[in-house]
Amino acid sequence: MLDLAAPLALTLLLLAGWEIACRAMAVPAYFLPPPSAVAVALARNLPALADAAWRTLSVALIALVVASLIAQALAVLTALSPLLDRAIRPLASVVQVTPVVALAPLVLIWAGLDHPERALVALAVVVAFFPIFSGATAGLRAADPDLERLFELYGASRWRKVTRLRLPSAVPFLLEGHKVGAGLSLIGAVVAEFGAGSGGVRGLAWQILDAGNKLQTARMIAALVVLGAMGVALHALLEAAQRAGLRWWRGR
Repeated sequence: MLDLAAPLALTLLLLAGWEIACRAMAVPAYFLPPPSAVAVALARNLPALADAAWRTLSVALIALVVASLIAQALAVLTALSPLLDRAIRPLASVVQVTPVVALAPLVLIWAGLDHPERALVALAVVVAFFPIFSGATAGLRAADPDLERLFELYGASRWRKVTRLRLPSAVPFLLEGHKVGAGLSLIGAVVAEFGAGSGGVRGLAWQILDAGNKLQTARMIAALVVLGAMGVALHALLEAAQRAGLRWWRGR
């Protein structure tokens, strides 16, 4: 109960201080609206913000699934072949350090200007890929060395060692990698929307850009509140899934 009450009390205290400071200093609403104005903007624009949030979330979830499939497949290939491991890992690191905003114009051209949603998914996949791949490769190397030698003693093939020993050992690492990757896929979807800069993709980033162009600061902050709430909910859901997955794994 204290874990919930402490952050809630701090949040209410900060909101009260924000409200009092804005009113006492007569801060212009276009510069920094008080929380009460943000709440009004959130209530007025809730249908549009909810629709935009779903568009952004759907892109993030699709990207997470695609990134998961690609990352796990490549991780298994690196576990099966040391040569492929030396070839793939440096390229994966290059993907990690490349800013998604720099890739956005190029990916938009490849996806077609009439289909910007494809570019958003591809860019979010780039962002979410590395933590899942890194977790999978680390997990595949975390198998018990004694069990590795036991498998070799019984003449197990490399494929059997990967599927019967290394993949089960990698479950905790995969769960953690997916938890990080899910948050990054949401960030990647929003950043990709900013990079696309197209009204054809009406996600939360478009709502923020549109409100900013009209100096509707309260609506901008309301969109950020929706984005933050969505991120917290997604993280809590994945935390619960991770705990359930680890209980299953330890039971096995």
